[in-house]
Amino acid sequence: MAVQMSSHIDVLEQRDPVRISVLASVGLHAMMFTAVLLSTSIGRRGTLWGDPNALGGGAVGVTAVRQIPLRARSGPANPVANDTESRVPQPPKPQVKAVRAPEPDAIPIRGRKARERAARVQQKQQTQPYRTQPDRPNQLYSSAGQALSSSMYGSQAGSGGGKVGVGPRGSFGQRFGGYRDLLEQRVAQKWRTDDVDPRVQTAPPVIVTFDILNSGQIRNVRILQASGNRVLDYSAQRAVYDAAPFPPLPQGFERDTAQIEFWFQLKR
Repeated sequence: MAVQMSSHIDVLEQRDPVRISVLASVGLHAMMFTAVLLSTSIGRRGTLWGDPNALGGGAVGVTAVRQIPLRARSGPANPVANDTESRVPQPPKPQVKAVRAPEPDAIPIRGRKARERAARVQQKQQTQPYRTQPDRPNQLYSSAGQALSSSMYGSQAGSGGGKVGVGPRGSFGQRFGGYRDLLEQRVAQKWRTDDVDPRVQTAPPVIVTFDILNSGQIRNVRILQASGNRVLDYSAQRAVYDAAPFPPLPQGFERDTAQIEFWFQLKR
């Protein structure tokens, strides 16, 4: 019992640590107050800005303006740096004539250029009556035509008024003249031009190419060059079909197929 009371007495006799903190806080506040007083007294001794009589203490009163007047610069005009008006009179501006809109019931009158263009088209149609189809990009035409009587190929008179001959670009060339004459005779006998317009007296030649097999049969019959008259072109192509089959290829020919070129020249 005596031990417990002695320990309690020792606790009560210890110093309270809060006292030191309170003293430190009081000293800090005193220093801050002293600093505020010193700064206020020093500021009053300096230069005062603003109007002391203005509203709101020492504030400066400001009046807003819309513009600031500047000093005008006047002097002689520089003719080099500034545009000058010319004293030479300007030409009068052309007056634009108002175009009168045509009446809705008016009938347009053809001009001279339109009449000349129509006359040229009519003249062209009269000079070339056999041309009934438009020109193709790769088509070649001749107004006079090429003669078939040449040393490079022979010719036979057709039954329809014209000449038929083997062209120079065939596979035979100058060889096998007897076989070429036989082909010309058979094709010339089958060429009929009765369906062609009788007013057409002459036309550019029709070139037909085809292949002859070793047996005499034909294939790949096509028109290489047209005359411009579709009926005449078909009559030449039909003559080749009607003349086939031909005799077998001559002995000594080195290939099994020969390409033949036929020229059909209408001349009445």
